[in-house]
Amino acid sequence: MAKRLNNENSIGEVLKEFIRSNKLQSGIDQISVKEAWVSLMGNGVNSYTKNVTLKGETLYVELSSSVLREELSHGKSKIITMINEELKREIVKSIVLR
Repeated sequence: MAKRLNNENSIGEVLKEFIRSNKLQSGIDQISVKEAWVSLMGNGVNSYTKNVTLKGETLYVELSSSVLREELSHGKSKIITMINEELKREIVKSIVLR
């Protein structure tokens, strides 16, 4: 019978190591930011949102309404703060509204 090693790691630690070693964090961040945008902005904004993309530390948001784009441009810093608080770490540093 094989002898069991006494390496005790939690599942969370094993997953973090797997994500780090396979360089998957940027893809996970991309999905997390999209989900945070949908949950924080609500149905009104989401109905005019075409695409949300994270490249590096910049969030690119495509909107179909120029009026909404102008309105959201006044609250960029608040949106960045809300998304980073939702994700519990600083991922987004700037937003580009298209």
